[in-house]
Amino acid sequence: MFKVGSLYAGVGGICLGFKQAGYQISWSNEWDKNACITYRENFNHKLIEGDVWEINEKKLDKVDVIIAGFPCQSFSVAGYRKGFNDERGTHFFRIIDFIEFHDPKVILLENVKNLKGHDKGNTFKTIKKSLNDRGYEVYDKIINTKELTEIPQNRERIFIVCFKKDLLKNSDFIFPVKKTKLNPVTDYLDKKNFDPSLIYSERFKHFDKLKNEMKSEKTLYQWRRQYVRENKNNLCPTLTANMGTGGHNVPLILQNGIIRKLSPRECFRFQGFPETFKLPKIAKSQLYKQAGNSVSVPVIKKIAIEIKKVIRNFN
Repeated sequence: MFKVGSLYAGVGGICLGFKQAGYQISWSNEWDKNACITYRENFNHKLIEGDVWEINEKKLDKVDVIIAGFPCQSFSVAGYRKGFNDERGTHFFRIIDFIEFHDPKVILLENVKNLKGHDKGNTFKTIKKSLNDRGYEVYDKIINTKELTEIPQNRERIFIVCFKKDLLKNSDFIFPVKKTKLNPVTDYLDKKNFDPSLIYSERFKHFDKLKNEMKSEKTLYQWRRQYVRENKNNLCPTLTANMGTGGHNVPLILQNGIIRKLSPRECFRFQGFPETFKLPKIAKSQLYKQAGNSVSVPVIKKIAIEIKKVIRNFN
């Protein structure tokens, strides 16, 4: 069984995808204390809680695969797009420290799709050259959850998969490509027992506008400061970390005549987490943030399966 080390693990979305694909997670790291609470509820392997810069990578068990959904705010549209000029952007080079010591067969990196075009492509060129210089063949692809899985979420992310060049031989890696019929949005919703705190009432000063604009129970809506946006393609909009900042960043649904926000559990469903994934009793704002910061688990599983087709041929 191939062993995996996970950096910037969050609540374990990438870890879960690899675990579902038959890998063994040896260790992981996450600094956010609330994310660590959720992670420990769902995994039993070694979790190092704390700053990745303070970890001694030489004291960790050697692994075959390193996975990392490293901080993306520096490259996202929603962020400042500072890239490597932002302290968060330098985390890529911290990953390189782990790669140089562990010399893994495979690396999987995940980030926002804008990483590739950031600074006219120079940021991505730096990333690719850094990996090439250390003996890795680099494959990358922007994947949308709605195009690869049955989950109706519009979520584009770039995935970078790297293999040691001297191990590839006659094998080649191909990203999974499979168009599937999307499930309806309603499949991911609670059917009853709504949390009262998620329901909009006339006390919300823009309630009349919501009531007038939200007519369909088959799709999701978003409140955009002064207007209501309907997702006419019947998809869940991209779930984001700022859902945890309060206000009206959480997608809205009209259900049985009730206008309400998605619950944290529903957001995790739209990320492909199973019902068995435990959500601890912490602030809802933290759970929203965790869901938005995570990955679509089925996308990771499909990529991990394709990776295994290559590395099982390694000596």
